[in-house]
Amino acid sequence: MFDLENIVAEAEDVAGNDLEEVVMGLIINSGQARSLAYGALKKAKQGDFDTAKEMMAQSRTALNEAHLVQTKLIESDQGEGKMKVSLVLVHAQDHLMTSMLARELVAELIELHEKMQ
Repeated sequence: MFDLENIVAEAEDVAGNDLEEVVMGLIINSGQARSLAYGALKKAKQGDFDTAKEMMAQSRTALNEAHLVQTKLIESDQGEGKMKVSLVLVHAQDHLMTSMLARELVAELIELHEKMQ
């Protein structure tokens, strides 16, 4: 998981490479959240709802960490255009949003699988 302790300092000091490292943390946590959610769906399909719920909790943790990174980046920009917008940053935002959507849909699917059993 990504270290949020220094995110503000990193976001304020964003040279090109530093920003890319922060953005990669966003992508990694988002991807982890999505992977855990789909893994939870697989477990639910197998009838293992306890493991599915545990994996969804882990997914929520990873997603929260990614969202905190995003929030810190937004706060450091303060709506003033301080943050350099790059293709990698846009890609990271896409990752986060699709992971959030995937997790929400997977939670609904798991609930349906549980009701069907």
